[in-house]
Amino acid sequence: SLFKEEISNLHIQMPSYELFKKVFSDEEYFYQTFAEGIFYGNYKFDFYKEDRIEKELSVFFYSENVKKSSKAVIKAKQLMDGVNFTRNLQNEPGNVLPPSVLADRIKNTLGKSRIKVKVFDEKEIKKMKMGGILSIGGGSANPPRFIVEEYKPKVKIKKRIVLVGKGITFDSGGISIKPASGMGEMKGDMSGAAVVAGTLLAASKMGLPIEITGIIPTAENMLSGKSVRPGDIVKTASGKTIEVDNTDAEGRVILADALDYASKLKPDVIIDLATLTGACVVALGEYVAGLFTKDDALADNLYQSGLKTFDRVWRLPLWDDYNQLIKSDVADVKNIGGRWGGAITAAKFLEKFVDKNIKWAHIDIAGPAMAHNLNNYTKTYMTGFGVRLLIDYIKK
Repeated sequence: SLFKEEISNLHIQMPSYELFKKVFSDEEYFYQTFAEGIFYGNYKFDFYKEDRIEKELSVFFYSENVKKSSKAVIKAKQLMDGVNFTRNLQNEPGNVLPPSVLADRIKNTLGKSRIKVKVFDEKEIKKMKMGGILSIGGGSANPPRFIVEEYKPKVKIKKRIVLVGKGITFDSGGISIKPASGMGEMKGDMSGAAVVAGTLLAASKMGLPIEITGIIPTAENMLSGKSVRPGDIVKTASGKTIEVDNTDAEGRVILADALDYASKLKPDVIIDLATLTGACVVALGEYVAGLFTKDDALADNLYQSGLKTFDRVWRLPLWDDYNQLIKSDVADVKNIGGRWGGAITAAKFLEKFVDKNIKWAHIDIAGPAMAHNLNNYTKTYMTGFGVRLLIDYIKK
């Protein structure tokens, strides 16, 4: 970070593209990564510090190809506006960003970028029979919201994609309460929602020729006399019932309603993102997201976009054998599958609420969304992982 340096101008000589052809197949993207790095390295979240430092830094890039590098810097700015919006949402504490405020902030920011945002309150959610969202949000003094964002490009539409993001603004675990250690990180349990909002913002700024709908179910998972209990049976918008065996497996319950809503829109592709399971972090570590899909082409495209952007994903199985672990004797499905294969059983749960005729991928970002020690720009704050991955995939 350059915040503490007594400089106002930074001059960067970018090396010759010829030296890096084996690593970067595209010259413009090669230049773009330099600008992205400046944004990443100088991000900070210190809005609540009295001694916060505010300063302007002018950055000048020099390259062998001025035309391409100029375009690259503009694209990087548009893209990183989305990443930084995502990170700002992720890093806000739960007392500042309950579901209603998250909805308002998304509506106000995206509304300025040709994106139509509709926010449904708890009464409208009840009319839509979204019992999953209502059950998880019912224990909090801050009622849930359901957010639908629509980006329609000015050019002729080629494809329609729906992005769904888990928006638990704080996750105490509910009645199945989490240990106190590390619970503060659960302000970031709405990272999937933040990534969806940031991706739509970046897509709009970049003018991508794809119709994108963002769907965000958002609730606060808290303890009270009105909280959902282990053993409760919840009826979702799809008509399917869920046996709640563990109230800390709450994200998948609100996503059940959102994925059913997404399926009814009949898009070409549905991709959901969620800080869904600690099991995924146990399996893959903090640096990579788990990818679940039965569509090989979709899996390969997302994998390749991950390698390019370093928002990397690794595919895990989605075999039907795992369905037996979430069978319920009293409902259509149980919300947790036991100790083994927790990330997989969570994905199998979600699959039950997606139209089988629509291409679908689930990305578990529980590891890379949170602060970790991979590099300097991931150490202190929530990372914004997923925006660059999705934008690259959508552009393809």
